[in-house]
Amino acid sequence: MFNNQVQNCATTQNLTNISKDLSMSSPVSRVLVLSMSNFEFRVGRTTLFEFEYAVNDFEDVDILAPSYSQNKLNKLARNISRFSFAKTGKALPISPTFNQFSLDKEYDLFLFICQYPKELRYLNSIKDWRKKCRKAVCWLDEIWSKDVTKFKPQLTALKDFDHVFMNLSSSIEKVAEIIQKPCSYMPPGIDAIKFCPYPLQPQRSIDVCSIGRRPKLLHESLLNLAEQNNFFYMYDTMRELFVRDYNEHRNLYRNIVKRSRYFIAYKPKFDLLNQTGGQEELNIRFFEGAAGGAVMLGIPPNCQAFHQNFDWSDAVIPLAEDSTNIAEIISQLDSQPERLNKIRTDNVVNSLLRHDWVYRWEKILDTIGIHPSKGMLQRKDKLKELAAIATKNSNMSE
Repeated sequence: MFNNQVQNCATTQNLTNISKDLSMSSPVSRVLVLSMSNFEFRVGRTTLFEFEYAVNDFEDVDILAPSYSQNKLNKLARNISRFSFAKTGKALPISPTFNQFSLDKEYDLFLFICQYPKELRYLNSIKDWRKKCRKAVCWLDEIWSKDVTKFKPQLTALKDFDHVFMNLSSSIEKVAEIIQKPCSYMPPGIDAIKFCPYPLQPQRSIDVCSIGRRPKLLHESLLNLAEQNNFFYMYDTMRELFVRDYNEHRNLYRNIVKRSRYFIAYKPKFDLLNQTGGQEELNIRFFEGAAGGAVMLGIPPNCQAFHQNFDWSDAVIPLAEDSTNIAEIISQLDSQPERLNKIRTDNVVNSLLRHDWVYRWEKILDTIGIHPSKGMLQRKDKLKELAAIATKNSNMSE
């Protein structure tokens, strides 16, 4: 039995308790979102879910979040569907992943956020979605330039959208050439309010936080530092991470970053040139560290997106990939409390005023010609208030 859900996120904060039939969706919602939050549980996808549900704070949205079927017969059908879509760009008439949905009302905008091109086959689960939505936008999270031609069949599904936003700027031209539709760069965003350490200002009891890929020598140096000193080095120890609940995971992660003095941030897949082809792009890690007010250490990407979005002094303290003198670097920084205070404040304030999800949503609406909601204006006022608190506290501590 399929458990199909539509979540109306305009009026509630407790997302885990929202469950509605499609016929019970809000009559005022102007946006429809197709979400994979009920059947994709990889930790790397939680940022995308954060965006889908952050819209809850400032927009009228129906979130269509179907549950995954564990039926063994459907598993075979899914494999056939995946293979067919990869070769032809056409999904099977009936989705083997979950039941198809029929929309009983019209929307101003349809939004689909997919991490990889292969996920575009899920669009087939909504009957007549293009006819029922005046505008349609896709946010494509990851496709490297060298792989665009390989994914050409799947990418043709993007021709049904009015506009495509992409996180990897150097891939845009090739994708646009295939689908013959407008494509724009969209930097990652962050829930800057939830990441913000103000007004509570929790104690930064974690000396260094490192999440995801890290250089081996740097990691070993930090391990030695933690073994030999009163030094808390926090790092992940598992591979292929899955989460029980994306919201709980993001809450935990935000609290970790807000309690970290230093945060390791490296350009995406810096050690996997065979996957990136040497393409340098900006990833979410920099936005997370900055929004939480940590001092970032690492290697930023050498690309226009980074220089535009992190254009303030000391946004990232550079490290060599084979750095082994991390203890000396941290010691030198610790001897400059005024500099550290300015870095933390600049990171938080810039995140609040430039990188919250509301600004990404605002760009989407402006691009396709839909007016902003009242909730968006209210959220921007809240972001300004927090930025003023951060600045005031910084001035008081100098």
